[in-house]
Amino acid sequence: MSGVTYGNNVPPDYDIESKQNATPFDEEKGVNSSDGNELNYDDASSGASVINAGTAKVEAAQQVWGKTSRAFLFLGLGLAVYVYSLDGVTTWQYLFYATSAVGAHALSGTVTTAGAIIIAVGKPFMAKLADTIGRAETYIVVTICYIIGYCLLGGAQTIGMIAGGKIMYSLGYTGLQLLTSIVIADMTTLRWRGLVVAFVSMPYVLNSFVSGEIVTAFIPGRWRIGYFMFAILVPVCVLPIVFTLLWAQRQAKKLELLKPTKLEEAIKTKPLQSIKVFFAEMDAIGLILVAASLSLLLLPLGLTNRTGSLDGWKEPGNIVMIILGFALFPCFVWWEIKYASVPLMPLRFLKNPSITASLAISFIDFVSFYVVYVYQYSFFAISKTGVWTVREQSYFQNTMTIALCVFSIPTGYVMYKTRRYKNMLVFGLLLRLLGVGVMIRSRGSDGGAFELVMCQLMQGAGGAIAAVTTGIASQAGVTHADVGTVTALVLLFAEIGYSFGSTISAAIWTNTYRSALAVHLPTLNSSAIDLLYSTPTSVAVLAIDDPIRVGTIAAVSSVMKTLCIVATVVAIFPPIIAWFWMEDYELGDVQNVYDGRDLLGNKVQEGTGDKEAEQARAARV
Repeated sequence: MSGVTYGNNVPPDYDIESKQNATPFDEEKGVNSSDGNELNYDDASSGASVINAGTAKVEAAQQVWGKTSRAFLFLGLGLAVYVYSLDGVTTWQYLFYATSAVGAHALSGTVTTAGAIIIAVGKPFMAKLADTIGRAETYIVVTICYIIGYCLLGGAQTIGMIAGGKIMYSLGYTGLQLLTSIVIADMTTLRWRGLVVAFVSMPYVLNSFVSGEIVTAFIPGRWRIGYFMFAILVPVCVLPIVFTLLWAQRQAKKLELLKPTKLEEAIKTKPLQSIKVFFAEMDAIGLILVAASLSLLLLPLGLTNRTGSLDGWKEPGNIVMIILGFALFPCFVWWEIKYASVPLMPLRFLKNPSITASLAISFIDFVSFYVVYVYQYSFFAISKTGVWTVREQSYFQNTMTIALCVFSIPTGYVMYKTRRYKNMLVFGLLLRLLGVGVMIRSRGSDGGAFELVMCQLMQGAGGAIAAVTTGIASQAGVTHADVGTVTALVLLFAEIGYSFGSTISAAIWTNTYRSALAVHLPTLNSSAIDLLYSTPTSVAVLAIDDPIRVGTIAAVSSVMKTLCIVATVVAIFPPIIAWFWMEDYELGDVQNVYDGRDLLGNKVQEGTGDKEAEQARAARV
């Protein structure tokens, strides 16, 4: 807390002279302005958007922060990412024991599917909330969701409590993930953003090693404590961010750098009218339509993924849900074009090559990755148990996570030095393609340890490059007001890719593994084949040279080969899209290149949107 004063005092590292020379404040818009360079994106000629409350608050806060308070904010970000990553690698393992404790383990797959859908559709909601009420205020909402979710899970006595806890937790989880990305974009210029994203992800490396010890301490008998622990840790770790943001907003108001938002004014003067304002700025109808559409599409994918059988697609309910999901999407587009005053997905996004390329790459890359990843554990349990120690298997499982974090640092550094990202993106996607292609051999029964590890490293390195570059490429081409929405869309498309990839993987596994077992173990009867199929890891107790295990390894290797071929074919498309479709903006000392403004909202260079506006005006003349 040193150096950050809460109350009426100006922070000790606050440069009052430079702030007095800052650009004047436009009371009508609630943001900074100077000689016609207002931070107002409501330019009909360019089709851009009006600055929102969340952006106005953070840009005003930028003028109040000094070195100490800014460092305190980044410390808070680091703590939030640490607890978020620790949560992600531990608590999912408690669900088996939670559902078993209430006698409803058979429904654990359904609960997991519901949570996955909330994580996906919750991203646009959290992005709009952060833009409508502010970053700090949304952090508070996210923390409340976490606390309620973990308390329900930790104290669950019925499957209903578990389902409710999972839904609330998923809202908090997806919100914390998204807010971290948004605040980093708020606080960093394009040139530095890649490095900051890389360093903030480093807690995943540490948690890859400590997660096993933590999980071992809480399962099987103390899983409730494992949930309750995070109900305490999350608010404690998020608290520094919330305090720093709220303090900065308060100081900015005192210095008349920030005026009350339209929603805040409505709450004070016309409480009932404020509800209408809130729903309009949230684009509530658009959120409902897109959430319903995605839920109806993802639910049958998730449920079918649990069984893997193609018979699931013959169920009338699944078919109806998919048809309704696709039918609702045109309704969403129609609403966004005709009626939405603050659209969730502005059509100008579809005209931006960097955004559409980032969305396509995120979706396809995740499809390719999860086609193989879903059954990776089963493959290694069958083929490597007894060959590798438990510790070696654990280290291998964490190899890709570590590579994703470690290789993001040189990626960010190259982007900082060259001020470009397109060549790095193409290189990373080609490296990922190579890693997937080599898996066609290494995932077979004759794959050596070196090949297996190298595949993980290549995919991790390529994935790190792709994740950092696509995220920044999508943010670079939009105004600061649009950063939250475009970030949510990129993450959303990745989640949809995960669902599609998992479904493809489950369908291939379920419809080929049984027949592969029959081919490679012709002496076994159908009952024995069914047992090996339903409990594939049970064969791991047999000696590595046992004929049944040898046949099972051959069967699983043939299925994994098919999965790897499919994943390789899919992975061909992202580098092509990146090379021919992606823009290569210069990563300068600006928040974005669309309007060429810095972190304070001041115009410092010509933006790509300025050229679009000129062209639009010329066309009208």
